[in-house]
Amino acid sequence: MAQRLAKKLLVIGWDAADWMVIDPLFAQGKMPNLRALVERGVRSDLRTLEPKLSPLLWTSIATGKTADKHGIHNFVEPKPDGDGLRLSSSTSRRTKALWNILSQNDMTTHVAGWYATHPAEPVRGSVITNMVQEGEPQNAATVWPLTTGAVHPPSMAASVADARQRAHAFPKQELQQVIPALSSVPPSDSRLATLSKLMAYAASIERTAIVAMNSASWDCAMVFFDAIDTVGHHFMQYRPPRMQHVSEQDVRVFGDVMANVYQWHDQALGRLLKTAGPDVTVILVSDHGFHSDHLRPVLVDLPPERRAELESSWHRPLGVLVMAGPGIRANAAPSIPSILDIAPTALALLGLPAGEDFDGRVLSEALTSQDVPARIPSWDAVEGDAGLHPADARQDPFEAVDAIKQLVDLGYMAALPGDVQGQLDLVSRESRFNLAVVLMTTHRHAQAVGLFRALSAEKPSESRYVLSLAQCLYTLSEFAEAIKVLREFLSIEPECAEARLLLAGALSMAGQDAEGLAEIRIVEKVAGKRADLTLPLGDCLFSLERFAEARNYYEAARGTDASNPAGHIGLSRTLLGLKQYEAAAGHALDALDLSQALPEAHYLLGAALAWYGDFESATKSFELTLKYEPQNIDAHRFLYLCSRKLGNRDLQASQQSRIGELASARTQTKEFAFGPRAFAGQNQLQFI
Repeated sequence: MAQRLAKKLLVIGWDAADWMVIDPLFAQGKMPNLRALVERGVRSDLRTLEPKLSPLLWTSIATGKTADKHGIHNFVEPKPDGDGLRLSSSTSRRTKALWNILSQNDMTTHVAGWYATHPAEPVRGSVITNMVQEGEPQNAATVWPLTTGAVHPPSMAASVADARQRAHAFPKQELQQVIPALSSVPPSDSRLATLSKLMAYAASIERTAIVAMNSASWDCAMVFFDAIDTVGHHFMQYRPPRMQHVSEQDVRVFGDVMANVYQWHDQALGRLLKTAGPDVTVILVSDHGFHSDHLRPVLVDLPPERRAELESSWHRPLGVLVMAGPGIRANAAPSIPSILDIAPTALALLGLPAGEDFDGRVLSEALTSQDVPARIPSWDAVEGDAGLHPADARQDPFEAVDAIKQLVDLGYMAALPGDVQGQLDLVSRESRFNLAVVLMTTHRHAQAVGLFRALSAEKPSESRYVLSLAQCLYTLSEFAEAIKVLREFLSIEPECAEARLLLAGALSMAGQDAEGLAEIRIVEKVAGKRADLTLPLGDCLFSLERFAEARNYYEAARGTDASNPAGHIGLSRTLLGLKQYEAAAGHALDALDLSQALPEAHYLLGAALAWYGDFESATKSFELTLKYEPQNIDAHRFLYLCSRKLGNRDLQASQQSRIGELASARTQTKEFAFGPRAFAGQNQLQFI
């Protein structure tokens, strides 16, 4: 085993935590425990994956792999006997998680509350699953047995059961800490019961985790809280400034709920740190962010199916990362970290290698030693007791009724059909859709397109399926089929602006610029009412090389949301088209000031610098781009040309070889571009 940098590692998950809420609280002198970690450690944005669904993401965090590899594709899955549904189960995960790898290496791990951990795996240490709160009786005096499989080892079951907080007995003084104006809320208000239930679960996770951490010495503890996300879906709408559909009274009463929930998490963090001791190394992460300003979606008065489809629109693509303690280099700046980087970094801190089949990397620049262990082919191929379930392990099919109902209440799922076959069909479609989105957003469009074709055939009026199919076809240069698919869909849903914009792009790439522009003009008629159309309109006009018009839309997008770097990225792209290289570099840098987690901004900065003649700086930008997007052929082409200018023959040769490999693969798949960046592979490379 390589050098171990952390004596004890504490990994804390705060679902949907966001710097846009945390930083104002810091400025008010609040959240002292998290602030102390930041001040002596590392903070960063953290990139998420698509789709932004918690079971997929938190399993990726625990495994270092995308969902097509780890096997968790939805909140729920069919029961093994086909008779209905259950929560996604640990028996469905197809790869080892951190706790399995550590068990295999004789390390003790305590896991509490993590998604898709039920039934508990027999690891070295303990597992308290996400079903620990299931089945609470209505009567606070009634015995509350643990769900079978909720705790490993069985010897901890009694102490874990006793540590849980009942929602029906949630202390009034604790609820008042979250809602200071509690006395003005009628006891019959259903929002009180909702908040009590969600905060009781959070309290149970904290308390049971502390039971586990105090039970024996340990190497790693992993504690997951979902309350910022679950409470957010109910109460973020009341946060100032007032949303149009929210009453002023509700803002007065519930407006501080989210800030108070964050502060509760900070207090829980302090208690966990005290339990862990002063020598602990901490990694605190969120899987994505959560809109808290004028970009909050309005999801009232929608049918359940439409609300379930749009509920993830609350989620921002950037979460939080904080690391501190032994093994962490204070004030380091991790380069574009992703949720996939957490597992390999955790292993490195404990002296263990990542697998070559991991999709993330070790954030070595944030560690006190960059001499990280060499990768092994796969931990899944390593023999030994990893605390995995036997192959025939199964969950009781009746155990998840309350939890599934809560997913419907939160809006994560549409109300399930009444018949079993309808339930299975719905979950099958959505799970396949999620898998296809994973493949598409990790540049595996050729693998995704078949799934989207099948889904669109099953539900031709479902916009998500059809638009995703069209996007894949576009990227695979199948423009004629994309045009056909979109025109058929628009005959059913003529008001779908997103379909018209995709059609405009496909028409322009097929050489039908006039027809493409006509579709754009139709969308422009409604653009004034929909701020979300400004960026895609800019992209479409850019693809038609109507740079001045595209620039106007990108400027409008920047004005709508100054915190979103996409406007600066669009402006950088457009100014390159206008050959205003210094200004293009400026907007790329503006985007990077908002977030370093932007490979496209690094790429555009490199392109501008190359055109400007600063080949050394451009080389650094392209190398950084390729560190995180190794298949970006245009960045390889730029890097090749920069190496020629600099006389770096080794780099030139390596890039020439890589370009050949990627060009061959792209010819086979017909995949041609990284979206609007395709321009850089055409006339924009002619700077020599």
